[in-house]
Amino acid sequence: MRAIPCIARRALGGLAAVGTTLALLATTAAPAHAAALPEGGLADAVHAYLYSPNSVPGANDWTCQPSATRPNPVILLPGTFANIGANFVKLSPRLKNAGYCVYAMNYGMTAPSLGRIGGLGAITASAGELDAFVNRVRSSTGAAKVDIVGHSQGGSVPMWWMKRMGNAGKVAHYVGIAPSSHGTDLNGIVELAEDLRWLGFATDVANVLQFPGVLDQQKYSAYTAQLWADGNTVPAGPRYTVISTIWDTVVTPYTSQRLAGATVNNIVLQDRCPWDAAGHVGVFNDGPTMQLVLNALRDGPANFQPFCWDYGLQFV
Repeated sequence: MRAIPCIARRALGGLAAVGTTLALLATTAAPAHAAALPEGGLADAVHAYLYSPNSVPGANDWTCQPSATRPNPVILLPGTFANIGANFVKLSPRLKNAGYCVYAMNYGMTAPSLGRIGGLGAITASAGELDAFVNRVRSSTGAAKVDIVGHSQGGSVPMWWMKRMGNAGKVAHYVGIAPSSHGTDLNGIVELAEDLRWLGFATDVANVLQFPGVLDQQKYSAYTAQLWADGNTVPAGPRYTVISTIWDTVVTPYTSQRLAGATVNNIVLQDRCPWDAAGHVGVFNDGPTMQLVLNALRDGPANFQPFCWDYGLQFV
C-alpha cells in the first residue's frame, strides 16, 4: 500500500496551489451568456445507462466550432461494460461549460450489448471505430488535432489507434483515467462487472469471459503483447496524462496503468488528495479527477493541486 503523506504536508501543498487552482477554475467557467449545464451524479448515470446510453449532456453538437482558446475538440471514450450516457454525466457537462466542443462515442457494441453494454468487441476493431469517429469530428470542426479522454478500456483503444495505426499526429492531449494500459487479470474484470451490477447497472456477470474486448485486457493477452511489442514508450507528439487511484481493484496493480515517454505525466490521485478513496468506477464522478483532466487539457502545471472535495464513489 502506498504511504499516505502527513497532514502537514498535505495542508502546505494545498495552500501553495490555491492560486493555481483558482486560476484553473476561472478559465473553465461557462461563458457569461450561456446557461451552465448541470453535472450528473450516480442516479443520473444509472438512468442514462438504461434509457439514454447513446447520448450525454454537452456532447455531440455537430454544429460546435472550436474557439481560439479551446482549439481541440475533446473526444470521450467510456470503459468496459459502460456507455457514454453513464460514464460521462459529470465530465461532459463540465467540459462543455468550460468552452470545449465535446464529442463522445460508444465502441465495441455487439449483439449481447443490448445497445448499452460497451467495450465487448475486440479492441482492434474498436480502434477502427474510433478512427472513423475522429475523422468525422475533424471534418466537422476543421480542427487539425483532437484531445482524447478515456476511462479504463477507453484509454487502451486510443493507444492502439495511435501506436499501431499511426495516428498520434492527430492528437494534442491524451488523458487516461484508470486506463488498462498494460492489462489486468480476469479477477479484476469480474469484480468490475459485479461492482456495476451492485450499483444498479445491468451487467450479466455470467457472460463476462465470452467477449474479446474483455479478454484483450488481460495482462498476458495477445493484444497486450502486440501493443507493446516494440517497447513501452508511447508515440511522440501528444502530451499524455494518466490518472490512477491506489484503490483500483480492477486494473491491477494500479502502477501498471503508468505510461513511459518524454511527454508523459503519471498522476496518482492520492498524492494530490490523500483522503480521496475513489476506486476504478468511482473516478467517473470524482471532483479532483475532473479538475486534473481539465488541467491536463489546458497544459496546466504537471504538479497541479486540485481542491480536495466533491469525491466520487469511495472504494468502488
